[in-house]
Amino acid sequence: MIIPNEILLFIIAAIVIFVIAATGIKIVRPWQRGLIERMGKYQRTANSGLTVIVPFLERMIKVDMREQVVDVPPQGVITKDNVVVEVDAVIYYMVTDPVQVTYNVANYYMAITKLAQTNLRNLIGDLALDESLTSREIINTKLREILDAATDKWGTKVTRVELQRIEPPKDVTEAMHRQMKAERERRATILEAEGQKKSAILKAEGQAEAIMKVADADKYQKLTVAKGEAEAIQTVFNAIHNGRPTNDLIAIKYLESLEKIADGKASKVFLPYEATGILGSIAGISELLKEKQSPKKDEEK
Repeated sequence: MIIPNEILLFIIAAIVIFVIAATGIKIVRPWQRGLIERMGKYQRTANSGLTVIVPFLERMIKVDMREQVVDVPPQGVITKDNVVVEVDAVIYYMVTDPVQVTYNVANYYMAITKLAQTNLRNLIGDLALDESLTSREIINTKLREILDAATDKWGTKVTRVELQRIEPPKDVTEAMHRQMKAERERRATILEAEGQKKSAILKAEGQAEAIMKVADADKYQKLTVAKGEAEAIQTVFNAIHNGRPTNDLIAIKYLESLEKIADGKASKVFLPYEATGILGSIAGISELLKEKQSPKKDEEK
């Protein structure tokens, strides 16, 4: 079957028109923005969705608006106390203005990398080694502020900066480990000495408290016994004066009381004045006791 030339030309023209029209249809993803240029001049910014441009006259540059990460390569940095450390970092940024990030900087990745390396050298160069190792958060904050201010004209915002590694030389690291070990041993010795000191103090206080308790108990016992004896003597004395018993009974009670008072140890005993009247009875009782003992002696002979 022979196709007429007119139809063949029509089909070819339709195909060419379709291809040309297809090149003018652009799809912008949700995280992208499309910069449309006409004859090399910026015209407008296309949001996400379907966008139609004029083929051969216009072109679209797509810009990723998502947060990006830049890995800053390791570099040697000299600290304030002349120690060379290896430092690397990670920078997180996002595009805020697709026009500025496209037309104001040629290679944003390289630009922010070099800028971060330069400012890292400046920041760590102002710190001693110990300060740089313990001030990561301060360095991160200062570096983020510097980079954010410098990249503002590029249409980007630096969201976070994280130092991945600050590594001193091997000999310095070994010296730091020895210093840390010595410091820990010193603290352990101090804590052990303080523990022994507190233990000795508590032990001494416990012994002193025990001695005080024993002394108080002994004192209480003696006071109780003395009080009981005094009450007993007072009771006998009151019975003598109130009941007026016979002299013999009074003498016997006095002798019993005197025996308890003296306890076999006293060489002198002072009697109340009221007791002088019954001394004769005591003497008579003594004579009777002697008479009872004398017959026993004769029988033994």
